[in-house]
Amino acid sequence: MQEESSVTLGQILGALGDGVVWFFQNIAMAFYNFGYAVSHPQLWLDWSDKEAVMRFVYYGGSVEFFFVVFTAVLIITAIGMWRNGFMWGCVRVLEGFANTVGRFFAWAGLLMVLQQIIIVFMQRIFTRPDIVFGFGIPLQFDISWYAEELKLYNALVVTLCATYTFVQGGHVRVDLIYAGVKFRTKKVIDMFGSLFFMIPAATLIWMYGWFFLWRHLIVPKPSASDTLERLLMKSRAMRWNVETIGFSPNGFTAYFLFKILLVAFCGMVFLQAIAFFYRSFLEWKEGEESENKYLDKDSLGEGEEAYEGTH
Repeated sequence: MQEESSVTLGQILGALGDGVVWFFQNIAMAFYNFGYAVSHPQLWLDWSDKEAVMRFVYYGGSVEFFFVVFTAVLIITAIGMWRNGFMWGCVRVLEGFANTVGRFFAWAGLLMVLQQIIIVFMQRIFTRPDIVFGFGIPLQFDISWYAEELKLYNALVVTLCATYTFVQGGHVRVDLIYAGVKFRTKKVIDMFGSLFFMIPAATLIWMYGWFFLWRHLIVPKPSASDTLERLLMKSRAMRWNVETIGFSPNGFTAYFLFKILLVAFCGMVFLQAIAFFYRSFLEWKEGEESENKYLDKDSLGEGEEAYEGTH
């Protein structure tokens, strides 16, 4: 029994050691992989070559890509901890990106309302089965196409405005402990949440969403378990097969856009998690006087403070 226990313990320690070696090997290889990808862009960006498409599909959800991003974040974080001004600059750029994208695509909500009004008028008042827009080339689709397209506007708001809403503090939160603790404790909780909830969730959804997207764009369908060699073999029979099937005979036919938005959402959440960790760390280090430093929050204007909540 003692021998069996010692062997089992040795196997566990050996596996842990192999895992540590694998981890640091991948970090070291990240520099080579990044340099090779930058110096040979035709291998994965020349989509006239089917093998390049398959390389792009593989590396977008690969361990190699994960460690390139992970290593880059480590380097930027190390520099930022040495030069806090640099980290504040990263926060301003990442939050500015989230705000800019969110403010632009928030207008999709208005487009959704206006299009719904047009649909009602065309159906109930003009009794038309379709809507035609003419800008040199007439675009004619059935009413049901435009009705289903409304979901795309909603998806634009949900996916591309999520990080903007997070920066603005607009998400609903359930507070059981947070409000009653000290300022620095709050920042520790924020750092923990960004590292152990936001980043892993965004990474996991990306891994599934990336191949979910490509399975609706090309055939043979790629799989997350496919090796690069297997995907290169599949490239011989590869052809574009963009999903254009609607839920109704004359319904919306561009549902592949929702898959693209899912991947974009994951990328933006990942970047905002980095920005949130940086901001929380800097505010923890500098104290309460740095709270909301450089934060670009929207305002309804002078005299409208009562409608803005607690800013």
